[in-house]
Amino acid sequence: MLLFQRQARQKPHLIWTRMTENISSKTTDISFRPAVDADADLIAALVNSAYRGDSSRQGWTTEADLLQGSRIFPPEVRELIANPDSVILLCLQGDDIIGCVNLEKTEGAAYLGMFVVRPVLQGNGIGKHFMQTAEQYAQDLWGIQKIWMTVISVRKELIAYYERRGYVRTGRFKPFPSDNGKEQMLVDNLQFEEMEKILG
Repeated sequence: MLLFQRQARQKPHLIWTRMTENISSKTTDISFRPAVDADADLIAALVNSAYRGDSSRQGWTTEADLLQGSRIFPPEVRELIANPDSVILLCLQGDDIIGCVNLEKTEGAAYLGMFVVRPVLQGNGIGKHFMQTAEQYAQDLWGIQKIWMTVISVRKELIAYYERRGYVRTGRFKPFPSDNGKEQMLVDNLQFEEMEKILG
């Protein structure tokens, strides 16, 4: 995977393709690239549409019954893109952004968050291949051997999905912020559960 690493470091805006033999025929021409500042508005709109409001109910990642408000705003996306220890990896179909994930370098590991595939395209195998690509990207770029994430603990179906992808529950929890200026809890006592995966 050395070529993959060199491409990521030397040509950060390069689009590359990846074999997707098991992806549905509905989802051809899939490629991946790191986000740039000009992508921020589209990324924020995609993330919010996948997690909040009625549009998110078309997919199974919806949090519409748990939280209301925006998941993220464009200025926050730009901060993540500008951070040298962070990358937002995009999944594209042609030139259309259909997925994103944020990877952040932490001590000896990488944090994976904001993992999104457009709701109407979920269930076609894109998410599985996108996650594999993101894990490989982080491993090649930073030399890490562990990925970790946080999931809202009541999202049992989402936890089960990540378990099928090789993630395990660590038993560590932290409370959901009660007032972050963006979101309002619709149920009480939400908390994040941590999961991790050791990469091969």
